[in-house]
Order: sequence, then C-alpha cells, then structure tokens
Amino acid sequence: MKIKLGQKPYRKDDLESGSRPLYPSMVESPEHRWSFIRKVYSILTFQLLLTIAVGAVVVNVREIPNFFLSKGVGLALYIVLIIAPFIVLVPLYYYHQRHPVNYLLLGLFTVIIAFVVGLTCSLKHGKVVLEAMILTAVVVVSLTLYTFWAARRGHDFNCLGPILFGALLVLTVFLLIQLVFPMGKWQVMIIAGAASIIFSGFIIYDTDNLIKRCSYDEYIWAAVSLYLDIMNLFLWIVAIITDCDS
Repeated sequence: MKIKLGQKPYRKDDLESGSRPLYPSMVESPEHRWSFIRKVYSILTFQLLLTIAVGAVVVNVREIPNFFLSKGVGLALYIVLIIAPFIVLVPLYYYHQRHPVNYLLLGLFTVIIAFVVGLTCSLKHGKVVLEAMILTAVVVVSLTLYTFWAARRGHDFNCLGPILFGALLVLTVFLLIQLVFPMGKWQVMIIAGAASIIFSGFIIYDTDNLIKRCSYDEYIWAAVSLYLDIMNLFLWIVAIITDCDS
C-alpha cells in the first residue's frame, strides 16, 4: 500500500485514522472508499431520475409510442433503439476513465435505455408500472442494505460471479428460443421470476464489488453495472405483474 509523504497510514486499531472499516480485512482508508461509494450512488441517482423523467415524457406523449410501435419506419427505429445501448457500451467501456467523454457517453446511454423503458411502460397499465416501481425500489434498497451488513460481518459474494454468468447465459438462450418457439403464459412467468432472482443476485454481486474490489477510477462503470441491474429487475417485475393481471 503506497503512503504519500505526510499521510498517516490507516490501521483498524487506530481510532484517529477514520471511521470503521466496511469489512474485516479492509486495509485501505474507509474515508476514501466511502467517498467512492457516494460518488457512484450520486451518478446512479442521476441516471434513475433521468430515466423517470424521459420515461414519463414517452408514456404521456402518446404520439411517441404510437410512432415507434407502429409498422414501418417507427418499428425499425424501435429495433435500432434496442440495439443502440449495446453499441454505446463499447466506447463507454473504453473511455469510462476519460473525463468528460465518459459523462457524455453515460448520458447518451442512459437516455437510450430510458427511452426503451418508457416505450415498454407505455404498453402497460399505470397500475402495473407503479407496482413494479415500488417492488423494485423495495428489493434494491433491501439487497443493498443487506450486502453492506453482510460485508461488515465478513461475508464475501465474489463467488456469485460464475454462477450468475451461467444463469444469465441460460436465460439468454431461453429468450432466443422463445423468439422461434413462443412459450405459454406460465412458462413466461417462470422465466420472468427466474430472471428477477438472477438480477437480484447481480445487485448483491455488484454492490459487493463496489465495497471491496472496484478501483477508485471505475466509478462510471460501477454505476452502469448497478443501473443495468436495476433496469433489468424492473422490466422483469413488470413482466411478472402483467402476466398475473392478465
């Protein structure tokens, strides 16, 4: 661990060195890690507020979903919007440590995701969207608090990485199969429930990385990871509630 001239090294038994460590084996300064965590959650909060704002405009201005969800040019542009976030992720990953390009790409990425989410919500009843938002908020807050609590007690969730990757791969294959052989209502509900569990696991995994493993210059990528976890969880909860109400 590098110590700058005049900087006092952090020790867990030194009360003057700062606040309590976030996990038992922590050797870095808790203040520095908390500053990083606050920065990530500030960016994430901005992303969520921007998503709500853009989504609300798309849902309330009916001409927007009517154009994009109609046949012809609108439908083609809708497909482009679905693919666009994956394209933007490439330069965002490459420039996520380069200011201000990283913020510009992050804003573009968030707006595109928000637009797609808004178009999806425009097809649902307002009650379904509201219920999904409340459930998503409860799950995200609960899992975040649990992960911080578990980390302080020495639990580590790094082992979830390979398991979640395998589960996500299986989910992707199921979705591709559904495009060719559409499944019934109950099968869709089961897949939606499994997907919700998978992305709940990703919230725990990415939060644990935020606490222990992310470097201080990875704040953009850490925020993007959590944002995608939350958006995917929200959309799958919407799918569950929609199937239950139908």
